[in-house]
Amino acid sequence: MTRLEGQDWLTSSATMAVMDALEAAGGPDCARFVGGCIRNALVGRPVDDIDIATRLRPADAMAALQAAGLKVVPTGLAHGTVTAVSERQPYEITTLRRDVETDGRRAVVAFTDDWAEDAARRDFRLNALYADRSGTIFDPTGQGVEDALAGRVVFVGDPARRIEEDYLRILRFFRFYAWYGRAEADSHGLAACAAHAEGLTRLSAERVSKELLKLLAAPDPRPAVSAMRHAGVLARLIPAVASSAAFEAMVDLSDDPVLRLSSLLPDEPPVVVTAAQALRLSRVMEGRLGDAALGPLDLATPHATLRAFTYRLGRQAVLDRLMRGLAEAGGQGDRSALAAVADWAVPRMPIGGRELARLGVEPGPETGLILKAFEDEWVAADFPATGHADRLSRLVAARHR
Repeated sequence: MTRLEGQDWLTSSATMAVMDALEAAGGPDCARFVGGCIRNALVGRPVDDIDIATRLRPADAMAALQAAGLKVVPTGLAHGTVTAVSERQPYEITTLRRDVETDGRRAVVAFTDDWAEDAARRDFRLNALYADRSGTIFDPTGQGVEDALAGRVVFVGDPARRIEEDYLRILRFFRFYAWYGRAEADSHGLAACAAHAEGLTRLSAERVSKELLKLLAAPDPRPAVSAMRHAGVLARLIPAVASSAAFEAMVDLSDDPVLRLSSLLPDEPPVVVTAAQALRLSRVMEGRLGDAALGPLDLATPHATLRAFTYRLGRQAVLDRLMRGLAEAGGQGDRSALAAVADWAVPRMPIGGRELARLGVEPGPETGLILKAFEDEWVAADFPATGHADRLSRLVAARHR
């Protein structure tokens, strides 16, 4: 039997306090670690979240944890989940379950005492792994450990059935492939995802965008995105461009999922903004994608022009467009333009209504017109630090001829 070794999270006092509390109520083997913490430990990845599966019913688990003096939050009682906080570390604890009814978006569950039943309702074999407090791993599907070590993402049981239970598993298939896959994508899983891609339209935009951004944040999401494209999944999420060259170059240039997403989208701001809104992306992300869709900026653009763009559009927009230009060039070119924008201290408009009032200009529409003319000249002259009074006097005189 495979056993975890050298895992600090497994033997920490915070973890032991949670396991002690559960076993005091349910006896030995009433609780096991499950899913991502086992998978990541096996493949040498950091363990950020510790999930525990238990035979205890939610109310009993809560009572046991509270009796041990631990804070408990009822984070998902309908699905059997509570969160214990031990030494400021959260532990998500879920009662063993089996699906009673599913509709592709959510499931009605019943609690069970059977570890195999709980494993059978999980998405992928490398996630259907359990370990007791000694680190001994239990692999109910018989292939989860092997999959994790080999970098295979394979559905538990029939891929079509797993997807029909929750269509988000299509995106999870590609997301886990992006993060953990080291071989060719499982052909049966790919075929099932392609056949059921229409089901993605039944999901909430928030769930879809969360998975998509997690996928794009992987160290190298290119194989997964390519597989999504060929399976007809990508086109159901975004108005993808035909060429993938810019995206493939961008992956080497930046780990920013928003920039990577931008490089997959066409240079059509209205189309891109509509797609971002359909995905319910944040206003900040929507703004970045819309600005980047104005088109790549050539790295050879004069720095004075870049400063003008930065003043008008904002630093992030110009940096994103320069990165798009660098990706379009295959990552080749002088990158001093990026530093010139990143390091430049954007100046404030050096004059305002007070200076105009001193020249006898009454507040009103005339003030705005003169200030706009001043700003345009100042920006075009590359933000000179002096000469403001002469420029302003000339503009005022010109308006009153």
